[in-house]
Order: sequence, then structure tokens, then C-alpha cells
Amino acid sequence: MLTTENEVIKRVKEVQNYYGKTLEDKNDLVTNVCTVDSEPTGEIKEILSLIHNDVQTRFYGCGTPFPPQLNGATVLDLGCGGGRDCFILSKLVGEKGKVIGIDATKEQIDFAKSHIEYHRDKFNYNESNVQFHHGRIEELDLLDIPEGSVDIIVSNCVINLSVAKEEVLAGMLKLLKPGGEIYFADIYSDRRLPQSLKDDAQIVGECIGDVLYYEDFFRLARNVGFNDVRIAASSLKSIQNKVIEDKLAGAKLYSMTFRLFKLDLEDKCEDYGQVAIYNGTLPDSAHRYSFDLEHIFDAGKATPVCRNTALMLSKTRYAPHFTIVGQGETHYGPFDCGNTITTKVASESLGTAPGGCGC
Repeated sequence: MLTTENEVIKRVKEVQNYYGKTLEDKNDLVTNVCTVDSEPTGEIKEILSLIHNDVQTRFYGCGTPFPPQLNGATVLDLGCGGGRDCFILSKLVGEKGKVIGIDATKEQIDFAKSHIEYHRDKFNYNESNVQFHHGRIEELDLLDIPEGSVDIIVSNCVINLSVAKEEVLAGMLKLLKPGGEIYFADIYSDRRLPQSLKDDAQIVGECIGDVLYYEDFFRLARNVGFNDVRIAASSLKSIQNKVIEDKLAGAKLYSMTFRLFKLDLEDKCEDYGQVAIYNGTLPDSAHRYSFDLEHIFDAGKATPVCRNTALMLSKTRYAPHFTIVGQGETHYGPFDCGNTITTKVASESLGTAPGGCGC
């Protein structure tokens, strides 16, 4: 359902106030929701050692939305805040790549801009490859970014803050190149939350009040044009605030990292007799690569895949790293890509979040 301009403006002002005035750094958060639970590993950990400490203290993300194969890419970060992820991406895309950060809170943008030169020097770049823009993620068409010009769009615990999530996704789709990818982390719930939480500015600011029930997100994504949503990572979140936990009345929250592609995909996984062979050539994944929670490829092993997966691996920047066998001309019926989201939740026993194909 499309949102009115007044609703968008009201929410933007609330978020600007929370992240521009209420919070000075991540220590001011009153819950554990806008935080990353696991320690970074490999290349990201090395890059973080180069990121200015003040930038790291202004970080309010809930995941690590850094897919592989970014060298030379144009990457857009929605809701970039103080710029931490943009500066990490600056290193990942290399000096010939480009990173664009957008945030509606001017204080955050000004702060991020003030650290551009520091990171250019740290990365030994002749010129910075990062730019920051003050603007709403609901109004991407008003920014000076040409349609179909972006390779990857990332976001970290931000889209839940918008009351116009469908407009945000539609704007992202327009900016992506064909075969481009959205790879973002956000908070989702195992049920629809009451309106009272959406009206509480603090709970909204803590990335809780207006989170989507994950099944509703799949519906929204399909409505925009992303027929097959993949979950790259997921984990159950702890609130660590008794008052807010009581207001949730038993609802569970998950940090989930989704990947969506600008491809002509079906809304169900279908079997066309295709197999994928991982070539073992992605960085830090010589022996195995986890594409999503239901698709883990061992190097050199022929793995049956649905046609959607075959397209994701052959019509995107991942094409050099996979060999697809089969033309996909003969249909053999439905393809089982794994358990459904609802089944995963129903059988949950160890705090593991739902995962797999969103079909």
C-alpha cells in the first residue's frame, strides 16, 4: 500500500531526531537490536582496522551486507548514517570503483563527509571514490543518480525505519543495472506488530516499531518485481530491555540479510534439469561458497539448481565463477529449494532464524 507524503515526512523527522539528536553514538541505544552479534572475519576485519574510531562508534547496523566480487563496482548505500559501511565498501570496490551514501539525517551526512579525506589517505587512493548525499531513501528519483547505473545496492538496518517500504524497493529496482543485486541486512518479525509500536518514536528508532513480518516482506518484494528473495544470513535478536520486550508480547525479531536480483525470475522454484558447478574462484571461498542458506556450493561439485538459481549465477557478476550445465529448455516440474520460511519458524528450536528461498 502506497504511503502519503505526510506520513513519510512525519517518520523522516522522527528518525532524524533520534539519530541526529537523541543518539550521539551506539552506546546510547536502549536495546540490542541495532547491533551486529557476530565478529567480522577475513577481509572485513582487516578493513575495519583502518576505519576511524569515531566513525565506528556512529554505526547502528545489524548485519554485514558486503557481498563478494565488488572490485570496480558502483555501490549505493541506503541510510549510510555516519559512513562506516561506505568506507568499508570504498576499500572493497577499489580505487576504480564508486560508493554513494544516502541518508536523511543531515548531521550524519556532515559527519561522514568530514571523514572522507581520512579514509582516502588510509587507503592510499589518489582521489576518494566515496560521495555522500543528504536525501530520503523514499525519493531516490530526486537524486542525481541515473536509472540503471548501479551494480549493487546495500543497506544496514535502515529500511525498517521507512513507512514507505514499497516505494523504497521500487526506487532501488529502477537504479539497478540488469543483473544488479540488492544485498541488505534488516530486522524482521515473526508476526505483524500492533500499531501502538509504530506510533512509539523510541521503539521505531530502535529498529523495532515498524519492522515487517517477513512473509509480508516477500509479498511486498514480489509486488515490486523481485519474485525470488534469497536469505544470505539470519539470526534471532535479543532485545535486552525488559520494558520493550513486554511491549512485543512474545514476538520474535530476526536480523536477516536478503539478496534480490534485477532478473526476469519466476515466483516459484522450477526444475529445468540444470546443474551448477562452482569454479572455486571467489575470494576467501576456494573450497566452498554459500550463496544463500539453502545453496552452498562445493568447488568442482555438480549441484542441481532451479532455473532461478541458474539465472542468478549466470546472468550476474557471478557468471565467471560458475559453470551452468543445461540449457533450461525442458521443464520437469517444481524444484525443492528447501523448507519454506513458515516451516522453518514452526520447527525452530535453537534460536536459528528462518532461511532459504523466499518462494
